[in-house]
Amino acid sequence: MVDRVYKAAIPRLRKELEQLRKEFSDLKPSTDWVRLRLDPVLTHAKELEQRLISKKFSSEVSRLTKGVSLFHSDLVYLRTNVKELRLLLQTEKKRLTR
Repeated sequence: MVDRVYKAAIPRLRKELEQLRKEFSDLKPSTDWVRLRLDPVLTHAKELEQRLISKKFSSEVSRLTKGVSLFHSDLVYLRTNVKELRLLLQTEKKRLTR
């Protein structure tokens, strides 16, 4: 279960973060959200994705019966950051159109 969810969600969330990074960079907001939040979260997502590629990781995760909540917390962390960064982006777009 963890392996299947990770393989689908982590790359998708990384792509969303990269798109948000581009959109924030195009806007030039008053706060540098790319440096403050996006880059660290994107780095984390990329590191998780690199681990997914590892065959050793995949074989170990597929057998997990304990500690699943630890992996789930990564997904919650990334999803929450993507959601909040989207909200910040909308706020910045509104502010700049005034």
